[in-house]
Amino acid sequence: MRPVTEHRLHPITPLRRAWAPIAVIIGWAVHDPDGAQRQLTKLTTTMLLVGLAVLIPAAALYGFLTWWFTHFAVTDSELRIRTGLLFRRTAHIRLERIQAIDITRPLLARIAGVAKLKLDVVGTDKKDELAYLGEAHAQALRAELLARAAGFAPETAGEVGEAPVRQLLKLPAGVLAVSLLLTGATWGTLVAAVVVPSVLWFATESVWTVLATALPLLGAAGASSVGRFVGEYDWTVGESPDGLRIDRGLLDRTHETVPPGRVQTVRIVEPLLWRRRGWVRVELDVAGSSNSVLVPVAPREVAESVIARVLPGATVPDPSALVRPPRRAAWCVPLWWKGYGLAVTDTVFAARHGLLRRRLDLVPHAKVQSVRLVQGPWARFKGVADVHVDTGANKTVTARLRDAAEAAELLRAQAERSRTGRREARPDRWMA
Repeated sequence: MRPVTEHRLHPITPLRRAWAPIAVIIGWAVHDPDGAQRQLTKLTTTMLLVGLAVLIPAAALYGFLTWWFTHFAVTDSELRIRTGLLFRRTAHIRLERIQAIDITRPLLARIAGVAKLKLDVVGTDKKDELAYLGEAHAQALRAELLARAAGFAPETAGEVGEAPVRQLLKLPAGVLAVSLLLTGATWGTLVAAVVVPSVLWFATESVWTVLATALPLLGAAGASSVGRFVGEYDWTVGESPDGLRIDRGLLDRTHETVPPGRVQTVRIVEPLLWRRRGWVRVELDVAGSSNSVLVPVAPREVAESVIARVLPGATVPDPSALVRPPRRAAWCVPLWWKGYGLAVTDTVFAARHGLLRRRLDLVPHAKVQSVRLVQGPWARFKGVADVHVDTGANKTVTARLRDAAEAAELLRAQAERSRTGRREARPDRWMA
């Protein structure tokens, strides 16, 4: 057994931790602005200077102590993270349960030359993190942990290095900008930000009411357009032995990994205004991971080639192969029943929803956890039923308004396909 060496985070980390006491005060002021204003009016200049003279050193001391008492070490079987001054906490992360490690570099961290490691671990909802490490140290530690998770011996894991990457897709900034302009949510929030405050002004003539309404709406419009552009800028997808890698971000750079074998559902989203250009968006449900977008926008054939790397052996059904519900389903959901469709191939269960914003959900048979048939009184009267397919990511994909006899057969056949798929599925392994 090799000796265990404990490490500290980067020396710049105390600056990040020092903001915690100040953030508590700011949070109180935002939560109770009237009380904060009353307290500020009672303060003299001398009292304010004395308070700052106490607060700033106290915040600096807090940041230093939290950094000083934080250590991490890589043993033969686990990553150990030890934190806490008065109340000690030690996280023991089994290396074989690590399924992805993301590297994020916020703008200020990029300027300082440091990075943050976020670890996706099987069975946990919240990611453990190491913030901050030097960029070179973060890259080397990530490569070592992934090599150890793949089964490499401790003495050779550090020599394996970063797995090679083959680029599959790089999103041009112009395409991303046009796609956001052609998104209905962007225009909807902008119109609401103009119309609603105008109506309120004529109704109340209150500046405060208008501002209280307009600012959140403008913020939502910015988040749905400018925020997405900044976050999805320079989106690059590459293939490596440890999964698909995603690099993105204009100000904050993020390096994510889609864990191999843990994708439960793939969603192809096709907004109405994208159809003439043949563009689609690809989203994911990954068990135990927050990764949710694979391709922000791309031509359909390019997106399908990337999906083929996520779901080996699976093909996306042609739109003409999706079978609509029977016409009597219109008595249950008028007009919108035409947006539903279903196709079952040898590898996936595919269900489509929506007329204006189409969505096609693909579930590999091996990832189906349970199948349910649901039929309300009116649906039973019309002879239709819904078939729900539950996945390991706590998500459900539904084939809506199928013929009752077809739904019963689909329930039986899908249960058998799922059992067969799980028996034949390859085990999830890193760097296979």
